[in-house]
Amino acid sequence: MRHHLLLAGLAVAALPLSLSAQRPEREVFTHADTIRGSNTPERAWWDVTFYDLHVAVSPSDSSIKGWNGITYRITGPSKEMQIDLQEPLQVDSMLQDGKKVTYRRDGNAFYVTLTAPQPSGSVKTVSVYYHGRVRVARRAPWDGGFVFAKDSLGRDWIATACEGLGASVWWPNKDYLADEPDSQRIAITVPDPLQDVSNGRLRSTTHNKDHTTTYEWFVTEPINNYDVAVNAAVYAHFEQDYAGESGKLTMNFWPLAYHLDTAKVQFQQSVTMMKCFEHWFGPYPWYKDGYQLVETPHLGMEHQSAVAYGNHYKDGYYSAATGTGIDLSRSGQGSNWDFIIVHESAHEWFGNSITAKDQADMWIHEGFANYSENLFVECLRGKEAGADYVIGTRFQVRNDAPIIGPYGVNRDGSGDMYYKGGNLLHTIRQLVSDDDKWRDILRGLSHTFYHQTVTTQDIENYISTRAGMNLSTVFDEYLRTTMIPVFEYKIADSTLTYRWADVVPRFDMPIRVTLSDGSYTLIHPAAGLQQVAVRLASPDAFHVDPNFYVYTSRVVDFTGGKPVTGGTR
Repeated sequence: MRHHLLLAGLAVAALPLSLSAQRPEREVFTHADTIRGSNTPERAWWDVTFYDLHVAVSPSDSSIKGWNGITYRITGPSKEMQIDLQEPLQVDSMLQDGKKVTYRRDGNAFYVTLTAPQPSGSVKTVSVYYHGRVRVARRAPWDGGFVFAKDSLGRDWIATACEGLGASVWWPNKDYLADEPDSQRIAITVPDPLQDVSNGRLRSTTHNKDHTTTYEWFVTEPINNYDVAVNAAVYAHFEQDYAGESGKLTMNFWPLAYHLDTAKVQFQQSVTMMKCFEHWFGPYPWYKDGYQLVETPHLGMEHQSAVAYGNHYKDGYYSAATGTGIDLSRSGQGSNWDFIIVHESAHEWFGNSITAKDQADMWIHEGFANYSENLFVECLRGKEAGADYVIGTRFQVRNDAPIIGPYGVNRDGSGDMYYKGGNLLHTIRQLVSDDDKWRDILRGLSHTFYHQTVTTQDIENYISTRAGMNLSTVFDEYLRTTMIPVFEYKIADSTLTYRWADVVPRFDMPIRVTLSDGSYTLIHPAAGLQQVAVRLASPDAFHVDPNFYVYTSRVVDFTGGKPVTGGTR
């Protein structure tokens, strides 16, 4: 998550890149964009199976040095091999079978000439040795790279955050979302007395003669590249076991040492979160690697099995401008729970276990994680409170660009992937109109696409099939346009005349409205005019169910479409 948000009247230091500067209407993409964001011929012939990453971090000069062993399976005729590593980092050498191989650089991509035979189906390894000053993130997590900070006692505090920009900003890999290793070693060396916390489980700790320590972590399951993390500080540690749907889950917590007592209270919300999300989404996806919550000098990130936490132990969403937690929904429902624990942990299901193949489909990560906030409120306070929360976030939607971005160039779409994405899912829940069935759909997504990379079409097809209705035009409307459906209506002589406006062709979405006082009835608007009898005390008693994310517009007549004051948007 590269986070949120612009609240009217509040300068919140948490504005997503996609909102902080609008893109031109016709963005020009470059050769560098294509080789970064697409499955190039130099990527397509091999699949990553294992990364063996070893990195030494030097905060004194913002540099790193290390190597990565890239083990891969050959799936077709070999070409040059594309390995990604972003400037200003430099490759020192590459080896295969103990022999140096040659390579050429094209911006942030290296093209490797492999002299050893590459028979289809075989497994080979290339080791890349590299060094250099790293890109320092000044506004992490919104701009990617390393964070070199100090804690309040003046001790080094280091972290990485690179969603969107890519893991190749600090280590060499196949920086392509659709290909994940089956497992990974992460061995990080940091100066004493720092302790590194990375993903998975700690396998060994080696104290070196040069007053550094190497922490070797191991991830036993697939992991997407941008989730791999360095978190180094003077940490305290505590843990507890959670009796979950798949057995015993170890939950480890890593606050700064002087925040231990505060963390023991605040981090208990992660247990409540786990109970709620296992109910709605199914078992936590990483029982083998455990769950960790790690305090970081940036706001937060969904680093798999090592969730980055920087919400300053505040309930709500931390605002640097006010030094307090704020309610992102303005509904009153978002102030009494820790936003970062909930949102970032939701990504363990949507983003980490289920991962978009292309950056353009990041709404799969952020829309579902946003919607999880609604479900968490529902777990705490009931269905109506959860609905109030997600409906309350609609003021954040800008409709500046479609949610889905351009494919193959490592670009996401609009920041509306958060709030519009969450409200799309809330609206689909109304269409399903069966909470048990809706829960089965969410849990079914987690089961069907467990530890997989997916496309938007995969998600659409699954939900439509399980819901038993064709939702293609609904997804098109909310994901691929900047429109929100407008329900136009007129009431005269006890007759409601109505239609959809601002919708895609053949838009098909029923909606609940008040045809009589005090109750909602499902109707099926279309682009053409339709009529139905109403029994209302007055036209002002007519309402559209607010759980449907639509605009309403009351008109005088449909020939001119002249609106009446009071339509809602």
